Amino acid sequence: MLLVGAFGVAFVPAPCAAQAASLPIVTASPTPTPSPSPSPLPSPVPGAINSDLSTGRSVLDLGSQFLQRLGRDATQGSSRLLRSNPGGGGAPEAAEQPRFRSWGETYGVTARSSAQGDFVGDKRTTWGGVAGIGMRLVPGVNVGLSVDQSRTRVDVPLALQSATLDLTQLGFNASVDQGPWTWAIAIVHGFGGVNARRETSLGATTSAYGAHITGVLSELDYYWSFGESRVVPKLAFEYARATTAAFQEAGGLDPLSVSGTSLERGRVLAGAEIGHYFVVDGRILDVSAYGKFVDNFAQNLGAVTVSLGTQNITLQGLGEGRHGADTGAALSLSLSGTARVYLNYDAKLRSALQSHQGTLGFELKW
Repeated sequence: MLLVGAFGVAFVPAPCAAQAASLPIVTASPTPTPSPSPSPLPSPVPGAINSDLSTGRSVLDLGSQFLQRLGRDATQGSSRLLRSNPGGGGAPEAAEQPRFRSWGETYGVTARSSAQGDFVGDKRTTWGGVAGIGMRLVPGVNVGLSVDQSRTRVDVPLALQSATLDLTQLGFNASVDQGPWTWAIAIVHGFGGVNARRETSLGATTSAYGAHITGVLSELDYYWSFGESRVVPKLAFEYARATTAAFQEAGGLDPLSVSGTSLERGRVLAGAEIGHYFVVDGRILDVSAYGKFVDNFAQNLGAVTVSLGTQNITLQGLGEGRHGADTGAALSLSLSGTARVYLNYDAKLRSALQSHQGTLGFELKW
């Protein structure tokens, strides 16, 4: 290659191809693209199964209420009075008392649970009916069989949840009178179905699952009468166990899988009934009231596992408090020596639960 300058012509050799190829080639590095952070997996919300927790306790409470109605049927002072002296007052003992009896009841219950932890509280309404038949095996020994059918509406408005519980319970009771003492036992077993609904931003989730209840009550009473009045001290032991099955929600946003669970409760009830009866035109009008102290000395509230995909949490069932009181009143009218109507009111007062029950019944003997 020739270069011409001010001082003449000079020859400069051109770079060969091998030299050009050996020169380093510098290129700009591309800016790395940041990888997107993984989206967090959705997790179950503790308050998402409030209605399931409420329904589990409803099953336990309904079993307990049926047990206590069976126990009252066997031990209530007015029933004892009619067993021992159908005419009341100074009427003579009946030469031949009716051996068989049947009864029917309709009842309603309202209950409210207080908030506990992630549980926001609920309102429950129950309507039901009972039919039963009984017989006197020998003087002083009576047995009975009955069936209870109920429907409970569970509302958890603050959590936008609701459920319906249909429960069938089979009951057996027996009583033994010995002088002023009465011992009674009641056993129940029940089964039912739950239909639940939970509102979400993409519509409602629904679920359906089963429930069972088993319970036993044993009670000892001492019947102390003076004239037309009576005082009946009472001591009872009750055990009940309720279970709900596992279920999978359908529809809505983030449907949940929920495990089955069981709740158990053992308690002692101690108190007394007071009563008085009037004989008017051969009919017995009996009024009474009772109060009991309740000690829930054993409560196994169970645990529920709630799953959403690979995420899960475990929640505890609902309790009603260690101590409380039961109270109520009854009115019974004997239409004849073989028929009577009665009206009962029962209240359960706990730190985390209040319920009120009314019962209207009819009994026929033959």
